[in-house]
Amino acid sequence: MTRAKVELGRQLYFDPRLSLDSTVACATCHVPAIGWAQDTPVAAGIKGQKGGRNSPTVMNRAYGETQFWDGRAASLEAQALGPIENPIEMGFTLDNVADRLKEFEGYRIQFDKVFGEVSSAGIADAIASFERTVLVGGSPHDYAEELKRFEGVEDDPELADQYAAARRGAEAHPMSESARRGRDLFFDSKRVGCALCHVGANFTTEEFFNIGVGMDAEEPDLGRVVVTKDGKDTGGFKTPTLRNIALTAPYMHDGSQATLEVVVDFYAKGGHPNDYLHERIKKIDLTDQEKADLVAFMRDGLTGELPEIPKPRLP
Repeated sequence: MTRAKVELGRQLYFDPRLSLDSTVACATCHVPAIGWAQDTPVAAGIKGQKGGRNSPTVMNRAYGETQFWDGRAASLEAQALGPIENPIEMGFTLDNVADRLKEFEGYRIQFDKVFGEVSSAGIADAIASFERTVLVGGSPHDYAEELKRFEGVEDDPELADQYAAARRGAEAHPMSESARRGRDLFFDSKRVGCALCHVGANFTTEEFFNIGVGMDAEEPDLGRVVVTKDGKDTGGFKTPTLRNIALTAPYMHDGSQATLEVVVDFYAKGGHPNDYLHERIKKIDLTDQEKADLVAFMRDGLTGELPEIPKPRLP
């Protein structure tokens, strides 16, 4: 990654001329102002065509092991080219989009300096480099965890400055009582088990599970199995990050669940029964207050500031 490559990728990310009719950019379906996702159940491409899946967020995809809901792309570079060639999304070809960019002197100059020429590989590399800068953190939960590291050594003079900084951070980014109760439930592996799948720095294991969403349809989206050809992956979809999850409604791969409250209810009832339902998905006995507490933790405890990345001037 270089500054020049990232800047080129930023321009390409926001440029609708990467689509056949110059109406759809990466930023059309992954909108910075709404959590780098889209607030509709499924993505819409050229000519108003609708896809079959919700737009996943770009936030923290630098940490992703695979891309797309079904993990069919092994890298951000491979993901970046997928929508361009998709007839429903951007509806172009890689050769034609490269030829179009060659028409603009500003792009020719930048590509020549960064990659030697305009090419689809360069387009993918630049967009992926830019997307790796879309990082979020700094949530109230993060500040609380940083302060927790000093439990038992608060009076150590050698750690005084670090402890004071951690304390100031936690005090400036507090969690409500409800969110704190929700945090305890979230990490209760014996009773609730959220953290079995939503764990780690990015609150996801990047694994694929059938939780029953959409499996009651006449022709359900089969998800991961189409990629792996392994029957156990039928109806499996990637576990999404929960960072800034409050900004990326609606939820699930098909956008069928409008709010976090609906999501919690869905899990509490044990998902939707089907022959491939994952063994971790079981009914959870939760009170209304406990459900509200879980939502409060996800909504308030896991929301951090979005990066300030302005829309660029295009060549």
